[in-house]
Amino acid sequence: MSVPEHVITMEETLELARSRHADHPQLPLALKLIENTGVRTRHIVQPIEETLKHPGFEERNKIYVAEAKARVPSVVQRALDDAELLTRDIDVIIYVSCTGFMMPSLTAWLINEMGFESTTRQIPIAQLGCAAGGAAINRAHDFCSAYPEANALIVACEFCSLCYQPTDLGIGSLLSNGLFGDGIAAAVVRGKGGEGIALERNGSYLIPKTEEWIMYDVRATGFHFLLDKRVPATMEPLAPALRDLAGLHGWDAADLDFYIVHAGGPRILDDLSKFLQVDPHAFRFSRATLTEYGNIASAVVLDALRRLFDEGGAHDRARGLLAGFGPGITAEMALGRWQRADVGTATRDDRTAVSTA
Repeated sequence: MSVPEHVITMEETLELARSRHADHPQLPLALKLIENTGVRTRHIVQPIEETLKHPGFEERNKIYVAEAKARVPSVVQRALDDAELLTRDIDVIIYVSCTGFMMPSLTAWLINEMGFESTTRQIPIAQLGCAAGGAAINRAHDFCSAYPEANALIVACEFCSLCYQPTDLGIGSLLSNGLFGDGIAAAVVRGKGGEGIALERNGSYLIPKTEEWIMYDVRATGFHFLLDKRVPATMEPLAPALRDLAGLHGWDAADLDFYIVHAGGPRILDDLSKFLQVDPHAFRFSRATLTEYGNIASAVVLDALRRLFDEGGAHDRARGLLAGFGPGITAEMALGRWQRADVGTATRDDRTAVSTA
């Protein structure tokens, strides 16, 4: 995981809102909503003075491309080192991002720049938003299930600050201005071996007729983020989907050992705790990401997983749930058991294992 060097605090965010939108009729509500996010700091790729400008979509996308190329390789290398793999060991690169556009994808540039094999498959995912982190894990699981000797590299690169639109003054836009941050994460999914989550099942669920609840309005000025006020309440219909997936696997979603989920905001975590009947402490990794980095879109799930690693992981065979939530409204879900590297190969699970750095 890597975050940019420029930092904006909650206090600075609130002061900017007060100074730039002093006459906004809903300013008090916006300030309250931003405070309630619990986001203490966010990291952004440009100083705040530059972030607040809008030089046009063309210039912003050039910044996205330049920053991605400057920052992604070191994160990828750390993930490979932690997985004890070389570029030649990677069979597919899954690149997820919803905050800039490149064609060919950054995957092509990475293959050339970092010396991946020319036969490396490429899977860019650009339109699943925050759910893409979960989707990337699931597609890597699918790939390694089909090719058991294969290894997959996941890269999430999100520069949400480059989507700031100074003319968008709806309450949802003002809230987003105080919620989203920038970050890059990478993870390796091994067909066999390693330490991390041995993936066993994955699934997806879309809440019918909610495709306009989280979306981009694409204009000449770039991506305009639209957030429906009903979004924070979506865990009530999504929690049963999580329970159903666990039930298909013979597990109880309320009685697992660890939970790695997307933290779109504090209510998402609060409602998951309520509707899954899980202790709020179970979501501490996701909440820590939200507090320290804000909502970093598809990278949240990977950073929360990193925090589980940093805590020492879980006991061998511990059962867990991973989930990303995003536009659709879509949930991308996975189940797996923790696999420790210090367990002998005779007893180690050979299912697909995901590890992150």
